[in-house]
Amino acid sequence: MLVITYGKDITKNTYDTLVASDIATYLRADYNVALKPNLVTEGPASLGATTHPEVAEGIIMFLRDFGVKRIKIIESSWIGGNTKRAFKDCGYVSLSRKYNVPFIDLKDDRCTTLELRECGDRPYKMGDRPYEMDICNEALETDFLLNIPVLKAHSQTRLTCAIKNLKGCIPDREKRRFHTIGLHKPIAVLGALLKTGYTVVDGICGDLNFEEGGNPVISNRIIAGRDPVLIDSYCAQLIGYHSNEIKHLVYSRELGVGEFYSDKTKIIELGVENKPVKNLKSNRIADSYERLIDEDSACSACYSALIFAIHRLGGRVNTKEKICIGQGFKGKTGHGAGIGNCLAGFRKCVPGCPPKAVDIVKELS
Repeated sequence: MLVITYGKDITKNTYDTLVASDIATYLRADYNVALKPNLVTEGPASLGATTHPEVAEGIIMFLRDFGVKRIKIIESSWIGGNTKRAFKDCGYVSLSRKYNVPFIDLKDDRCTTLELRECGDRPYKMGDRPYEMDICNEALETDFLLNIPVLKAHSQTRLTCAIKNLKGCIPDREKRRFHTIGLHKPIAVLGALLKTGYTVVDGICGDLNFEEGGNPVISNRIIAGRDPVLIDSYCAQLIGYHSNEIKHLVYSRELGVGEFYSDKTKIIELGVENKPVKNLKSNRIADSYERLIDEDSACSACYSALIFAIHRLGGRVNTKEKICIGQGFKGKTGHGAGIGNCLAGFRKCVPGCPPKAVDIVKELS
């Protein structure tokens, strides 16, 4: 079941969406509830990368009316990001004070190592080893994790929404490891290990080109549901992808995290008179520039900066060799352009962890 509400009154629409949903089936007033927004970078939600504080406010208002007293906001920005600064710059400080809801920076949190098991005692394996993952305790120990992702595109996974937003609940060292072993399966494993109580998607103005924002596409919708795979597969189709094109969704379904959206899915729509006439559409910019890049285990912040820089140059880069990027190039040398501190041994290297897009533009032009 999905509930979708259209319109510009973000706080009211979020509240109304939850009232019309089946969240009451799973929520209890005595639960300790954690809200997990997307504060991946420092910048207002109007840029299309981060969760609107108005969405979080609508959720808090609903939870208070439901009788929930213990509410917290948890998050960890991407590698190289400052979560506390993002919390401030994204407009969450006044929200936290208004409702007396504490904020917890998961970069400061301790972690617990979990092992994914399937079919009883049989471990889920990546290669020949059981799959283990470190997850922040504040996320694990909450009674009800309420995920608040942004519907937007991603330069490596094409879609980032419900399941991928859970990456903010793992330490930076684990985020780096995700990229060294292949991004898609670890995301699915995370969704299987860290159970989500409910998901409320901020579909107000997500960026359909880059995960760090800057090109917001107005769609003014809130999407809510229990099943994160159902939500993500529905959102994938909204921006022009088939569910099978999003690899971490395929793996998530195989692991039993949820089911794909279909014509049989029950949908409740509110504010249909405000439904956008224009369809959403991802431009798949990252796909068109893959031919220029040699990527090996690149972190999202670094890779996104490179894609943005190439796009700024219109795909015209001053290099005969492919641009190298990723942790897999640590300790190696090369004559072409290298992006990030991992490529320090290359003849041309744009330093930074992550490097700035403006510096990449300068080097590649």
